Amino acid sequence: MEQIKGSAKKIMINYGLLLGVISVLLNVILYATNNHIQPHWSVNLIGFLIFIIVMVTALKSFKKDNGGFMKLGEAIKIGLGVALISTLIGVVYTYVLVNFLEPTYFEQLMSIQRDTMIESNPNMTQEQIDQSMGIAEKFSGAGIIITFQIIGGLFFGFIISLIAGLVLKKDNPAV
Repeated sequence: MEQIKGSAKKIMINYGLLLGVISVLLNVILYATNNHIQPHWSVNLIGFLIFIIVMVTALKSFKKDNGGFMKLGEAIKIGLGVALISTLIGVVYTYVLVNFLEPTYFEQLMSIQRDTMIESNPNMTQEQIDQSMGIAEKFSGAGIIITFQIIGGLFFGFIISLIAGLVLKKDNPAV
């Protein structure tokens, strides 16, 4: 049983680092092409597909390393571990981005949100616009973004590892 735990830890670290590095590279490309404030929806889809592929590959690797056997609980544990490690790497990048690389990130984001709101609701009064922007401003800050990043990463890590674990699980009859 000790060997399985070591294998799980190794897989969580390796695939968590891999997913984290890929995510950061994708975000660096967005930053370099000046698409980091408002990326196209396809970028989010690509990132999510990469997330799924790396998670499923991690689970398959664990199952292979353990004689073709994997319990659902092990799949969820590994998925959450991979998600946590990769999300923490993403958090570090986000912190560096909004505090050092792009210190006006939130001002730019608020400006885009304001323009989008006015464009989609041209009949809004200035008071309504100011009220909406005040609410949006409360939810735009490094702490809030990082909190949602961690919660989102763990949530999707759980869901994907649960689904993949249900598909890939195979109990060892000898245990």
